[in-house]
Amino acid sequence: MDFSLRSCSWRGHATYAPDETELAARLHVSTPAGIAWRCLRCGDFVVGDPVGSGPADEAPEVPRGRLLRDRFIMRFLAIERILRGLVFVALGAGVFKVRNSQHQLRAAFDKEMPLIQPLADQIGWNPDNSKIVHFIEQGWKLSPTVLTLIAVGLLAYAAIEFIEAVGLWLAQRWGEYFAVIATAIFLPLEIYELTEKVTVLRAGALLINIAAVLWLLWSKRLFGINGGGRAYHAEHNEASLLTVERSAVALPAY
Repeated sequence: MDFSLRSCSWRGHATYAPDETELAARLHVSTPAGIAWRCLRCGDFVVGDPVGSGPADEAPEVPRGRLLRDRFIMRFLAIERILRGLVFVALGAGVFKVRNSQHQLRAAFDKEMPLIQPLADQIGWNPDNSKIVHFIEQGWKLSPTVLTLIAVGLLAYAAIEFIEAVGLWLAQRWGEYFAVIATAIFLPLEIYELTEKVTVLRAGALLINIAAVLWLLWSKRLFGINGGGRAYHAEHNEASLLTVERSAVALPAY
């Protein structure tokens, strides 16, 4: 997949007219249809006025090639974080809402359980051996204070997920570090959950998080890995079409 062309088809071409005469001459051509400016993302010449103009130093950063593919992956991870955060918001809100209603809810639960028994017998489900039922019954024994703390903890975890999502979606350096640290902290808990019971959901979430941590560490050169921050910024500059053309202008003519 050509991520540059895909992005241009969705967002339009990123053309820019620099104030520097020699540089501008390398980025536009005359055609029978009019002046065409070169897109800084896909490299194609586009007829019409440039989207932006000004000094080359003030040109917007336009990711292309592998960097654009990396941004696509990061936004996929950001969406996954948002969905996970919404789940924990719902759980936290639910726990907070029932923190002072255990007695009423327990009475309703005990009243409805006998009505469920005939259906459970037909599908071969024994509520007495159900971990879900036992988990709910344990919840009745918790005080409102403990339930409030649990709700706060769930909402705090959701906030962490949303911060990760923002940083990854915007492709910010701090977001990459935050995502690696926050995800790595909770990996032992996810591994412990798998030791209790292996499910497709738990295993899938663990694999996604491990892959995300390893990919971010290596691809984004975090904590000095794979060349560190200097190599990271050099890679971004080298991938910029405007940087390439500026280097060409600076070369002496023979």
